[in-house]
Amino acid sequence: MQNVEPRPPSGAQWTIAAAGQEAVIVEVGGGLRSYRHEGVDYLDGYAANEISPGGAGQVLAPWPNRIRDGRYTVDGETYLLPLTEPERGVALHGLVNWARWRLVEQSDDSVTVEYDLPPHPAYPWALRVRGRWSLGPEGLRAEHETTNLSAEAAPFGFSVHPYLQLPGVAVDDLVMRVPARNRLVVDSRLLPVGATAVAGTEQDYTAPRRIGAAQLDMTFGEVIRDADGGSAVSLTAPDGATGVRIWADQQFGWWQVFTGDALTGERHRRSVAIEPMTCPPDAFRSGRDLIKLAPGETWRGAWGIRPGV
Repeated sequence: MQNVEPRPPSGAQWTIAAAGQEAVIVEVGGGLRSYRHEGVDYLDGYAANEISPGGAGQVLAPWPNRIRDGRYTVDGETYLLPLTEPERGVALHGLVNWARWRLVEQSDDSVTVEYDLPPHPAYPWALRVRGRWSLGPEGLRAEHETTNLSAEAAPFGFSVHPYLQLPGVAVDDLVMRVPARNRLVVDSRLLPVGATAVAGTEQDYTAPRRIGAAQLDMTFGEVIRDADGGSAVSLTAPDGATGVRIWADQQFGWWQVFTGDALTGERHRRSVAIEPMTCPPDAFRSGRDLIKLAPGETWRGAWGIRPGV
């Protein structure tokens, strides 16, 4: 009987390095397992022998976040997705985060991977999802594109799920800025039921302030754009000596912030998931900022991580 070498749960590991940085991209999910700069781990990732915990570093497509009851309707046809968060009765984080992606090309400082999502009874559109990860003087850059390979328009949304940290700084002590004017109000299933302005409330992070005891699993909208149309969320130490920023281009109009309170063990409230999203939760039902990819059309968006204050 032939011996089979055990494989890491996240599959093949593709390491890139440049400008004092190193990142590891993985086959399973095509996502980001680790990122460090000058020996400092700014990503709260996971080990090669671990399964991605809490969605760490995953790519989320063709929808981010949650869909109520896994049920949605397109052109009069209703579809029912698997309830991947059964305790809340929702379909969570898309269909590509546990698939095996393939290597397209690799160099010392970049790697490109892709996955062909086949039509599914609950999502009958074929998509080609590609990610190019690179390192340079400005930090980590991720460029994503998705092409509709079907003969009909496909509903689509996109996000990523990195957990950021400043080693030695507790979540309570992190000073955070989120450039957004409102937040979604959610029900007990973390599904949106409305929106409210953040100005003057405990959820207002438009000016940098300490997270403190706040327990966040919150969607922020009405993003305050930079001059280039993008936006960025920042985390800094209380003394301002260290920090990290996650930026996203004009394709992303929403930020999800999760302080890890629902995670167990050592990962409980150890880092902050900061997720740029093209649409809010439940967009397949609400239609809010939902992308309709025409046959043959390609969506493109980019985001990245920049160490420093």
